Amino acid sequence: MQPVTQIINRAGTVPGRGGSPQWLPTAATCLTLLLPWALLYARAIGDATLCAIVVLFLAGRALERDWTWLRAPWTRLALLFWGWMLLCTLLNGNGQAIQQALASIRFFLLVPALQAGVLASERTRRWLGYVILAAALWILVESWQQYLLGLNIFGYPRWIDGALTGPFRGPVAGPTFLWVFFPAFLPICLLLLRRADRLGRVAGLGVLVVAALTMILIGQRMPALLMTLGLCVSGLLFRQVRVPVLLTIAAGIGLLALLPVVSPPTSLKLVVFFTYQMEHFWASPYGLIFGRAVTMIQAHPWFGLGWDGYRNFCMDPAYLTGVPWLPVSDPASIEGCTIHPHNYWLQVATSCGLTGTLLFGALVVTWLRGISGGGGCLRNDRQAALLVIVCVAMWPIASTTSLFTVPNAGWFFLMVGWGLAEAGGTRSRPGLTASASG
Repeated sequence: MQPVTQIINRAGTVPGRGGSPQWLPTAATCLTLLLPWALLYARAIGDATLCAIVVLFLAGRALERDWTWLRAPWTRLALLFWGWMLLCTLLNGNGQAIQQALASIRFFLLVPALQAGVLASERTRRWLGYVILAAALWILVESWQQYLLGLNIFGYPRWIDGALTGPFRGPVAGPTFLWVFFPAFLPICLLLLRRADRLGRVAGLGVLVVAALTMILIGQRMPALLMTLGLCVSGLLFRQVRVPVLLTIAAGIGLLALLPVVSPPTSLKLVVFFTYQMEHFWASPYGLIFGRAVTMIQAHPWFGLGWDGYRNFCMDPAYLTGVPWLPVSDPASIEGCTIHPHNYWLQVATSCGLTGTLLFGALVVTWLRGISGGGGCLRNDRQAALLVIVCVAMWPIASTTSLFTVPNAGWFFLMVGWGLAEAGGTRSRPGLTASASG
């Protein structure tokens, strides 16, 4: 009769005692390290990958009969918010919307799958950091190649409006670069700034400056503004980066002043067109979309219009009148209707009403408190960087894509789960200072 230890080593479980096969966490780890690259280039594969991570996590916990992960406050709040969103969608009665609302639970379950499962391992978190750094450098290098040579490695030129597309065909380099900007570069910057020699401090400043100037040259307005916000948040968290942040912002302002010479298309989009839109905001597409969404929220303040309610009902005549307290130029304009309201908070409010927005706000606060770890982020550079990007992502005054659409949803919930996992690792190792070097 074979020893029990040999059976465990071969099969990965103890017969008759429950437990999960050893290949489950191994497969989940591989998929987690693949996820950032899938989100870069393959929307369907990215969605399938995050679904597989969730399924493997749930299967493993079910086999182990371990449901302690449900006790986390953010998990309970996330499921409560999801349930409310589903209820609002059921009241709306749209069959396709109900299916999508049901399927959206995968995003909320990805957070505990990462936090309590795959990324509970410090080694896996460190390797994920390397993967994110590689993705960030890939976007940075390809953006400069396209700027200097006119084409990226795949032969694609700038986008029609002058934006650099980096290693992509379309204008998605800015938002994607923002997702990886702080987790990739802030830990390296902090590591270098802690060195006693002047060369290390100069190199730390150089990391921030080169990354920030790349974002500006990409030429997409909102990612550049949110990057600046993230730099300011980093300065508030860490005293040692305050001077580098100020110098980086000054370098960015200098580049903006030189854009008419070094990149006229970027200057036109980033400065001239943006200034015009802000001066005529209520006549711009963003102002019209905002007005339409607010009209819908005012008409359905408690339950909203269900999943994708803005998209499904934005041309309903009931919402073309506007509201008297907003100076929208043309409330009935077709430009006020698009696939989503270009703001996470407006998207939640039109889908779930103000009640759902309050639940979502409580969930975001719980996530942020969990990632901050009661100040533990000051001892873990990756944790701090993830706190910064989640703060930036949830900043309410911003134009965004859809919160629950891959790849954007994949990036957001990946950062939340990773941040909570880093916080857990910091609590278990009080002396830890996790840097880019691991």
